[in-house]
Amino acid sequence: MDQLLDIIKKTNKSVTQVLQEFVEAEKLMWPLAAANYKGLEKVEEKSFQFDGFQVMAQFNPERMRSSVAEVDKQSIAARKCFLCSENRPSEQDAIAFGDDFLILVNPFPIFKNHFTISCNRHIDQRFIPNVKTLLELAKAMERFTVFYNGPECGASAPDHLHFQAGESGFMPISEDFGRLKHTARKLYSNDQTEVWAFDNYLRKMISIETNSMEEALKVIDIYYKHFAAMQTDKVEPMMNVLCSFSDGKWTIHLFPRKAHRPTHFYEEGEKQILISPGSVDFGGVFILPRREDFDKISKENIVDILAQVCVNQDVFLELTEKIRNDLNS
Repeated sequence: MDQLLDIIKKTNKSVTQVLQEFVEAEKLMWPLAAANYKGLEKVEEKSFQFDGFQVMAQFNPERMRSSVAEVDKQSIAARKCFLCSENRPSEQDAIAFGDDFLILVNPFPIFKNHFTISCNRHIDQRFIPNVKTLLELAKAMERFTVFYNGPECGASAPDHLHFQAGESGFMPISEDFGRLKHTARKLYSNDQTEVWAFDNYLRKMISIETNSMEEALKVIDIYYKHFAAMQTDKVEPMMNVLCSFSDGKWTIHLFPRKAHRPTHFYEEGEKQILISPGSVDFGGVFILPRREDFDKISKENIVDILAQVCVNQDVFLELTEKIRNDLNS
Protein backbone atom coordinates (compact mmCIF):
# COMPACT_ATOMS: atom_id res chain seq x y z
CA MET A 1 0.00 0.00 0.00
CA ASP A 2 1.41 3.36 -1.05
CA GLN A 3 2.26 6.03 1.52
CA LEU A 4 0.81 9.52 0.98
CA LEU A 5 4.16 11.30 1.25
CA ASP A 6 5.81 8.79 -1.10
CA ILE A 7 3.11 9.33 -3.73
CA ILE A 8 3.63 13.10 -3.54
CA LYS A 9 7.38 12.70 -3.88
CA LYS A 10 7.24 10.19 -6.77
CA THR A 11 4.59 11.99 -8.82
CA ASN A 12 5.67 15.56 -8.02
CA LYS A 13 2.00 16.36 -7.54
CA SER A 14 0.52 18.48 -4.76
CA VAL A 15 -1.28 16.75 -1.92
CA THR A 16 -4.50 18.31 -3.20
CA GLN A 17 -4.01 16.71 -6.63
CA VAL A 18 -3.17 13.33 -5.13
CA LEU A 19 -6.20 13.31 -2.85
CA GLN A 20 -8.60 14.63 -5.50
CA GLU A 21 -7.44 11.90 -7.88
CA PHE A 22 -7.93 9.34 -5.11
CA VAL A 23 -11.54 10.47 -4.68
CA GLU A 24 -12.17 10.33 -8.41
CA ALA A 25 -10.69 6.82 -8.64
CA GLU A 26 -12.89 5.63 -5.79
CA LYS A 27 -15.99 7.11 -7.44
CA LEU A 28 -15.24 5.09 -10.58
CA MET A 29 -14.88 1.83 -8.66
CA TRP A 30 -17.46 2.27 -5.87
CA PRO A 31 -21.12 2.92 -6.82
CA LEU A 32 -22.11 4.04 -3.28
CA ALA A 33 -19.38 6.69 -3.19
CA ALA A 34 -20.19 7.79 -6.75
CA ALA A 35 -23.89 8.21 -5.92
CA ASN A 36 -23.29 10.09 -2.68
CA TYR A 37 -20.68 12.47 -4.12
CA LYS A 38 -23.06 13.11 -7.02
CA GLY A 39 -25.70 13.81 -4.39
CA LEU A 40 -23.60 16.70 -3.05
CA GLU A 41 -24.69 18.64 -6.13
CA LYS A 42 -28.22 18.65 -4.68
CA VAL A 43 -27.21 19.58 -1.14
CA GLU A 44 -28.88 22.84 -0.08
CA GLU A 45 -27.37 25.50 2.13
CA LYS A 46 -28.49 28.69 3.80
CA SER A 47 -26.67 31.10 6.08
CA PHE A 48 -27.44 32.93 9.30
CA GLN A 49 -25.62 36.16 10.04
CA PHE A 50 -24.40 36.92 13.55
CA ASP A 51 -22.22 39.73 14.89
CA GLY A 52 -19.13 39.51 12.66
CA PHE A 53 -19.58 35.92 11.51
CA GLN A 54 -22.06 33.50 9.95
CA VAL A 55 -23.27 29.97 10.53
CA MET A 56 -24.32 27.84 7.58
CA ALA A 57 -26.99 25.14 7.58
CA GLN A 58 -26.64 22.25 5.13
CA PHE A 59 -29.43 19.87 4.15
CA ASN A 60 -27.61 16.59 3.55
CA PRO A 61 -29.85 13.50 3.75
CA GLU A 62 -26.94 11.08 3.29
CA ARG A 63 -25.65 12.09 6.73
CA MET A 64 -28.63 10.58 8.52
CA ARG A 65 -26.70 7.47 9.57
CA SER A 66 -24.02 9.56 11.25
CA SER A 67 -26.43 12.01 12.87
CA VAL A 68 -28.53 9.34 14.58
CA ALA A 69 -25.78 6.80 15.27
CA GLU A 70 -26.30 4.89 18.51
CA VAL A 71 -23.01 5.17 20.42
CA ASP A 72 -23.87 3.48 23.70
CA LYS A 73 -21.82 0.41 24.64
CA GLN A 74 -24.63 -2.06 23.94
CA SER A 75 -25.29 -0.71 20.43
CA ILE A 76 -21.59 -0.65 19.57
CA ALA A 77 -21.14 -4.22 20.79
CA ALA A 78 -24.06 -5.37 18.62
CA ARG A 79 -22.66 -4.09 15.30
CA LYS A 80 -19.59 -4.80 13.23
CA CYS A 81 -17.04 -1.98 13.20
CA PHE A 82 -17.28 -0.32 9.80
CA LEU A 83 -13.73 1.05 10.08
CA CYS A 84 -12.02 -2.32 10.59
CA SER A 85 -10.43 -3.61 7.38
CA GLU A 86 -12.30 -6.92 7.42
CA ASN A 87 -15.66 -5.10 7.48
CA ARG A 88 -15.01 -2.33 4.97
CA PRO A 89 -16.44 -2.62 1.43
CA SER A 90 -14.09 -4.32 -1.04
CA GLU A 91 -14.27 -1.19 -3.23
CA GLN A 92 -12.88 1.04 -0.46
CA ASP A 93 -9.20 1.54 -1.23
CA ALA A 94 -6.71 3.22 1.11
CA ILE A 95 -3.57 5.34 1.15
CA ALA A 96 -1.27 4.70 4.09
CA PHE A 97 -0.13 7.43 6.46
CA GLY A 98 2.77 6.20 8.56
CA ASP A 99 2.57 2.72 10.05
CA ASP A 100 -0.72 3.07 11.89
CA PHE A 101 -3.21 5.04 9.79
CA LEU A 102 -5.09 4.68 6.52
CA ILE A 103 -6.63 7.51 4.51
CA LEU A 104 -10.04 6.42 3.24
CA VAL A 105 -12.59 8.20 1.06
CA ASN A 106 -15.66 8.86 3.23
CA PRO A 107 -18.67 7.46 1.32
CA PHE A 108 -21.10 9.80 3.11
CA PRO A 109 -19.50 13.16 2.29
CA ILE A 110 -20.00 16.65 3.63
CA PHE A 111 -17.06 18.05 1.63
CA LYS A 112 -16.32 17.64 -2.08
CA ASN A 113 -13.26 15.68 -0.96
CA HIS A 114 -14.01 14.06 2.38
CA PHE A 115 -11.67 11.61 4.07
CA THR A 116 -11.69 9.38 7.13
CA ILE A 117 -8.22 8.67 8.50
CA SER A 118 -8.61 5.42 10.35
CA CYS A 119 -6.22 3.61 12.66
CA ASN A 120 -5.40 0.17 11.31
CA ARG A 121 -5.95 -1.26 14.80
CA HIS A 122 -9.29 -1.44 16.57
CA ILE A 123 -8.61 0.87 19.53
CA ASP A 124 -10.83 3.43 21.22
CA GLN A 125 -11.21 7.02 20.08
CA ARG A 126 -8.74 8.95 22.26
CA PHE A 127 -7.16 12.35 21.68
CA ILE A 128 -4.00 12.89 23.71
CA PRO A 129 -2.15 9.67 22.74
CA ASN A 130 -2.72 10.55 19.08
CA VAL A 131 -2.52 14.33 18.94
CA LYS A 132 0.93 14.25 17.32
CA THR A 133 -0.55 12.27 14.44
CA LEU A 134 -3.24 14.94 14.08
CA LEU A 135 -0.56 17.63 13.70
CA GLU A 136 1.45 15.50 11.26
CA LEU A 137 -1.65 14.83 9.18
CA ALA A 138 -2.55 18.52 9.03
CA LYS A 139 0.97 19.38 7.85
CA ALA A 140 0.96 16.64 5.22
CA MET A 141 -2.58 17.53 4.07
CA GLU A 142 -2.06 21.26 3.62
CA ARG A 143 -5.20 23.03 2.36
CA PHE A 144 -7.31 20.49 4.25
CA THR A 145 -8.60 20.73 7.80
CA VAL A 146 -8.16 17.58 9.86
CA PHE A 147 -10.64 17.13 12.67
CA TYR A 148 -11.30 15.01 15.72
CA ASN A 149 -14.69 14.18 17.22
CA GLY A 150 -14.51 12.93 20.79
CA PRO A 151 -16.15 9.61 21.75
CA GLU A 152 -19.19 11.49 23.09
CA CYS A 153 -18.88 14.47 20.74
CA GLY A 154 -20.07 13.41 17.30
CA ALA A 155 -17.91 10.36 16.62
CA SER A 156 -20.11 7.64 15.08
CA ALA A 157 -17.35 5.09 15.74
CA PRO A 158 -16.13 5.88 19.28
CA ASP A 159 -14.71 2.36 19.47
CA HIS A 160 -12.28 2.85 16.57
CA LEU A 161 -9.68 5.62 16.53
CA HIS A 162 -10.06 7.93 13.54
CA PHE A 163 -9.80 11.48 12.28
CA GLN A 164 -11.56 13.11 9.33
CA ALA A 165 -10.50 15.75 6.83
CA GLY A 166 -12.03 18.08 4.25
CA GLU A 167 -11.25 21.28 2.36
CA SER A 168 -10.33 24.09 4.74
CA GLY A 169 -12.31 26.79 2.96
CA PHE A 170 -15.60 24.93 3.34
CA MET A 171 -16.17 25.95 6.97
CA PRO A 172 -16.76 29.63 7.85
CA ILE A 173 -14.35 29.37 10.77
CA SER A 174 -11.45 29.53 8.30
CA GLU A 175 -12.25 33.18 7.57
CA ASP A 176 -13.84 34.03 10.92
CA PHE A 177 -10.67 33.27 12.85
CA GLY A 178 -8.51 35.73 10.93
CA ARG A 179 -10.97 38.56 11.66
CA LEU A 180 -12.08 37.73 15.17
CA LYS A 181 -8.76 36.82 16.81
CA HIS A 182 -7.88 40.51 17.09
CA THR A 183 -10.71 41.03 19.58
CA ALA A 184 -10.44 37.68 21.41
CA ARG A 185 -8.84 37.24 24.83
CA LYS A 186 -5.12 36.66 24.43
CA LEU A 187 -3.98 33.90 26.78
CA TYR A 188 -0.36 33.62 25.68
CA SER A 189 2.10 34.92 23.14
CA ASN A 190 5.76 34.43 22.23
CA ASP A 191 7.73 34.56 19.00
CA GLN A 192 6.43 31.13 17.92
CA THR A 193 2.99 30.74 19.44
CA GLU A 194 -0.20 32.66 20.19
CA VAL A 195 -3.19 31.36 22.12
CA TRP A 196 -6.64 32.98 22.30
CA ALA A 197 -9.95 32.36 24.07
CA PHE A 198 -13.16 33.18 22.20
CA ASP A 199 -16.02 34.08 24.56
CA ASN A 200 -18.50 35.53 22.05
CA TYR A 201 -18.49 33.12 19.11
CA LEU A 202 -21.64 31.18 20.15
CA ARG A 203 -19.39 28.18 20.77
CA LYS A 204 -16.58 28.42 23.34
CA MET A 205 -13.24 28.10 21.56
CA ILE A 206 -9.55 28.08 22.41
CA SER A 207 -7.32 28.68 19.41
CA ILE A 208 -3.60 28.09 18.95
CA GLU A 209 -1.43 29.41 16.14
CA THR A 210 2.14 28.15 16.14
CA ASN A 211 5.07 27.14 13.94
CA SER A 212 6.34 24.72 16.59
CA MET A 213 4.98 21.21 17.03
CA GLU A 214 6.61 21.07 20.45
CA GLU A 215 4.75 24.20 21.58
CA ALA A 216 1.49 23.00 20.08
CA LEU A 217 1.76 19.76 22.04
CA LYS A 218 2.61 21.68 25.20
CA VAL A 219 -0.42 23.98 24.97
CA ILE A 220 -2.76 21.11 24.13
CA ASP A 221 -1.41 19.07 27.04
CA ILE A 222 -2.06 21.95 29.45
CA TYR A 223 -5.59 22.42 28.09
CA TYR A 224 -6.32 18.71 28.34
CA LYS A 225 -4.94 18.39 31.88
CA HIS A 226 -7.12 21.17 33.24
CA PHE A 227 -10.25 20.22 31.33
CA ALA A 228 -9.92 16.55 32.31
CA ALA A 229 -9.81 17.63 35.97
CA MET A 230 -13.14 19.40 35.43
CA GLN A 231 -14.82 16.33 33.88
CA THR A 232 -13.51 13.48 35.99
CA ASP A 233 -16.52 11.27 35.20
CA LYS A 234 -15.58 11.09 31.49
CA VAL A 235 -13.16 8.73 29.72
CA GLU A 236 -11.74 11.91 28.22
CA PRO A 237 -12.95 15.51 28.47
CA MET A 238 -15.68 16.28 25.97
CA MET A 239 -14.28 18.17 23.01
CA ASN A 240 -13.97 18.67 19.28
CA VAL A 241 -10.81 19.75 17.49
CA LEU A 242 -10.07 21.34 14.11
CA CYS A 243 -6.47 21.52 12.88
CA SER A 244 -4.96 22.95 9.70
CA PHE A 245 -1.48 23.90 8.47
CA SER A 246 -0.64 26.81 6.19
CA ASP A 247 2.32 29.14 5.62
CA GLY A 248 4.46 27.17 8.05
CA LYS A 249 1.96 27.36 10.92
CA TRP A 250 -0.59 25.13 12.56
CA THR A 251 -3.97 26.58 13.48
CA ILE A 252 -5.73 24.48 16.10
CA HIS A 253 -9.23 25.14 17.44
CA LEU A 254 -10.31 23.37 20.64
CA PHE A 255 -14.00 23.28 21.58
CA PRO A 256 -14.68 22.24 25.19
CA ARG A 257 -18.22 20.98 25.65
CA LYS A 258 -20.60 19.53 28.22
CA ALA A 259 -23.19 17.53 26.26
CA HIS A 260 -23.32 15.09 23.36
CA ARG A 261 -26.66 16.17 21.89
CA PRO A 262 -29.06 19.06 22.58
CA THR A 263 -32.60 18.52 23.84
CA HIS A 264 -33.85 19.25 20.29
CA PHE A 265 -32.58 15.81 19.25
CA TYR A 266 -34.84 14.02 21.74
CA GLU A 267 -38.00 16.09 21.25
CA GLU A 268 -40.98 14.72 19.34
CA GLY A 269 -43.01 16.14 16.49
CA GLU A 270 -42.49 19.73 15.43
CA LYS A 271 -40.07 20.48 18.26
CA GLN A 272 -37.54 17.88 17.16
CA ILE A 273 -34.41 18.85 15.24
CA LEU A 274 -32.20 15.86 14.44
CA ILE A 275 -28.75 17.31 14.98
CA SER A 276 -25.77 15.74 16.69
CA PRO A 277 -23.08 18.45 16.61
CA GLY A 278 -19.53 17.46 15.70
CA SER A 279 -16.46 19.32 14.55
CA VAL A 280 -17.97 20.47 11.23
CA ASP A 281 -20.93 22.02 13.07
CA PHE A 282 -18.49 23.79 15.41
CA GLY A 283 -16.64 24.97 12.31
CA GLY A 284 -19.80 26.80 11.30
CA VAL A 285 -21.76 24.33 9.14
CA PHE A 286 -24.79 22.74 10.79
CA ILE A 287 -25.44 19.39 9.11
CA LEU A 288 -29.16 18.54 8.93
CA PRO A 289 -30.19 15.23 7.33
CA ARG A 290 -33.94 15.98 7.31
CA ARG A 291 -35.65 18.50 5.05
CA GLU A 292 -38.09 19.61 7.74
CA ASP A 293 -35.25 20.47 10.12
CA PHE A 294 -33.40 22.43 7.44
CA ASP A 295 -36.56 24.36 6.60
CA LYS A 296 -37.42 25.31 10.18
CA ILE A 297 -34.06 25.82 11.91
CA SER A 298 -33.64 29.41 13.07
CA LYS A 299 -30.95 31.67 14.49
CA GLU A 300 -32.51 31.17 17.91
CA ASN A 301 -32.23 27.38 17.49
CA ILE A 302 -28.54 27.67 16.59
CA VAL A 303 -27.82 29.83 19.63
CA ASP A 304 -29.72 27.43 21.89
CA ILE A 305 -28.12 24.26 20.47
CA LEU A 306 -24.59 25.58 20.92
CA ALA A 307 -25.38 26.89 24.41
CA GLN A 308 -26.61 23.44 25.39
CA VAL A 309 -23.60 21.48 24.17
CA CYS A 310 -20.81 23.96 25.01
CA VAL A 311 -19.46 24.69 28.48
CA ASN A 312 -20.90 27.85 30.01
CA GLN A 313 -19.00 31.11 30.44
CA ASP A 314 -18.11 30.53 34.10
CA VAL A 315 -16.57 27.14 33.35
CA PHE A 316 -14.81 28.55 30.30
CA LEU A 317 -13.33 31.42 32.30
CA GLU A 318 -12.09 29.02 34.96
CA LEU A 319 -10.55 26.73 32.35
CA THR A 320 -8.89 29.48 30.32
CA GLU A 321 -7.48 31.24 33.37
CA LYS A 322 -5.82 28.01 34.46
CA ILE A 323 -4.37 27.64 30.97
CA ARG A 324 -3.18 31.26 31.00
CA ASN A 325 -1.51 30.84 34.37
CA ASP A 326 0.31 27.68 33.34
CA LEU A 327 1.47 29.09 30.01
CA ASN A 328 2.76 32.31 31.56
CA SER A 329 4.39 30.82 34.65
